[in-house]
Amino acid sequence: MKVLKLTETNDYTPGAMKRFFLVEDSENFKIINFNLDAGVTFPVHSHDLDGELSIQVVEGDGFFLGEKDHEIPASQGDILISQIREPHGVRARTNMRILVTIAPPI
Repeated sequence: MKVLKLTETNDYTPGAMKRFFLVEDSENFKIINFNLDAGVTFPVHSHDLDGELSIQVVEGDGFFLGEKDHEIPASQGDILISQIREPHGVRARTNMRILVTIAPPI
């Protein structure tokens, strides 16, 4: 068992996205905490492999992004689930913390 303390990754970089690898040593999944300063976009992208991902909003609000400029409002507690091949991204309206889980890990 392992306990992760998200209070230890509550740090922002002005005008940028900050990344904390929380779990990257598992053969089954990877968890990454991204902190986006207000107005920052995690660009839409996809991965050429099979698997799934989730993006959970821990704090703040903004938008989940998809292909063709598709936007879905995203607030604290919301979770996006998609195939990893499907284009995905995030834009922060306020300071925004997200947890990304990828299975299997890339």
